[in-house]
Amino acid sequence: MKKISHLFLLATVACAALTSCSEGESYSDRLNAERNACNTYLAGQKVINKIPADTNFITGKDAPFYRIEENGQVYMQVVKAGDRKNDSAKQGETIYFRFTRSNLELWYSTGVLELSQSNEMDLSQEATYFNYKDFTLPVSSQWGYGIQLPLNYLGVECEVNLIIKSQYGFTGDMSYVVPYLYHVRYFHSQI
Repeated sequence: MKKISHLFLLATVACAALTSCSEGESYSDRLNAERNACNTYLAGQKVINKIPADTNFITGKDAPFYRIEENGQVYMQVVKAGDRKNDSAKQGETIYFRFTRSNLELWYSTGVLELSQSNEMDLSQEATYFNYKDFTLPVSSQWGYGIQLPLNYLGVECEVNLIIKSQYGFTGDMSYVVPYLYHVRYFHSQI
């Protein structure tokens, strides 16, 4: 028994030594890479750093990206605004969405914007959903805060492009510190 515990201790020390010697990026390095990727992508776009006072966004495929989170974690391009006055999301309401997303850091390093994940192309695949502003439920919190932000300003049947930095993205992606460009369509019922 004593021999096994010594071997275990020796293996633990060896692993710790190997880990401490490896050259890796720090969290700060990852945040810098994320910021550089987002800034470079946005440099090729028209950007407005505040939400219009009347929330009348310019819409369309050539619309500007609006900074919709004060620290620059989320930018939104409104393709279709929906009818916020008559069709805004209610707290706790189940909202379905279809999306595609592309890794902006990979685009930054290769120059190619490749599709990373999607449920938009194959309609036989179920739509994804969350309960609006109810982050106590895993079905809502797993998608992160950023995916719900457009519904604070637009009607439910809207369509947007989003740049979401890791802190506001999917919870499973936060530790990788990777920003994504999303195309999202929101619905009241599953499509």
